[in-house]
Amino acid sequence: MIMELCYGRDMSHPDLNLLVTLDVLLTEGSVARAARRLRLSPSAMSRALARLRETTGDPLLVRAGRGLVPTPRALELREQVGRIVQDAEAVLRPAEALDLARLVRTFTLRTSEGFVETFGPGLIARVSKEAPGVRLCFLPKPDRDSAPLREGTIDLETGVVGKTMGPEVRARGLFRDRFIGAVRPGHPLSEGKVTLARYAAGRHILVSRRGLDRGPVDDALEESGLERQAATIVGGFSTALALARSSDLIATVPERHTEGLRAGMHSFSLPVPVPEITVSLLWHPRLDADPAHRWLRECVRVACSGPLPDPALGAETICLSPSPKA
Repeated sequence: MIMELCYGRDMSHPDLNLLVTLDVLLTEGSVARAARRLRLSPSAMSRALARLRETTGDPLLVRAGRGLVPTPRALELREQVGRIVQDAEAVLRPAEALDLARLVRTFTLRTSEGFVETFGPGLIARVSKEAPGVRLCFLPKPDRDSAPLREGTIDLETGVVGKTMGPEVRARGLFRDRFIGAVRPGHPLSEGKVTLARYAAGRHILVSRRGLDRGPVDDALEESGLERQAATIVGGFSTALALARSSDLIATVPERHTEGLRAGMHSFSLPVPVPEITVSLLWHPRLDADPAHRWLRECVRVACSGPLPDPALGAETICLSPSPKA
């Protein structure tokens, strides 16, 4: 649609200069001011406006009193044309070395529950030290839709690579995570060995964003001829841990992701084998070469690469491989 604005009388040879002219005209709203900004004569700018009107089939700017006002078509095009011109200028501009001390930018990260509590302090400290002008905005992750990455409303996302992720999205493994049990201090499972029978006999909190009544733990228990009683179903790990902290319910949660949420609780290894998950960093390919974005991706990787605080609960491996849904 926009490219039609660039063509003159010969449709095979686009005049991309018309895009710049149109952008300035729509921004200034005046032929005289646009002419001064582009260092053209008023007559040359008037001729350019006439070409634009002929090309688009719309008057674009019409007389209103002593000034000009944009038509609905011009208002529709203004933002889109401005964005195209900015992108073109960025392509033609020489790349500058990244100066973190002078970088002023806000990055938006969409993360799963527990990420900010566990990895946020280290990530924010590193970013603040290296680039004081950078601000991080953390948003919750209600689903696995990759549209926000594609649309540019977020810069980075963390999560498990799934079938709903867009094929163009880039992914880099951060760490592998396993599921563990968490109960309040003094809970019967906080003492003695947690056997398969004791674990299955308890009352459980099932976590499912879609309200499903079973998950990987139930599949693993079924293979052993057992099943657990789900006393309630919640949509997130923080809610599950809050309930477990003040009741006799058992929460089964990913270990690394919920480290900050489980403070003061008793955690234990599951007595049933449940597949691990790989937590990855996700971004759109248009940001691949952006120096500031590449720096931030490395900051996130470093923040997530530390060892587990409790060696008794297992060792950490950084790897990117297919994982089951969390």
